[in-house]
Amino acid sequence: MRRVREDVLPEYDAIPTGAFAARLMRQSIRAAEAAIASGDVVAMVSAYGDLEGYQV
Repeated sequence: MRRVREDVLPEYDAIPTGAFAARLMRQSIRAAEAAIASGDVVAMVSAYGDLEGYQV
């Protein structure tokens, strides 16, 4: 979450055509936070895989 929030997301926010991807990243971060808060390990693994796919 930190990598996407601090490193990847700002790059997409900086370009006009990056709004859709940035919205998906924020949604993935919220899903990861919810998984952690609920203690759902399967959802955490899924969220990790989702966040891992985002690149600069």
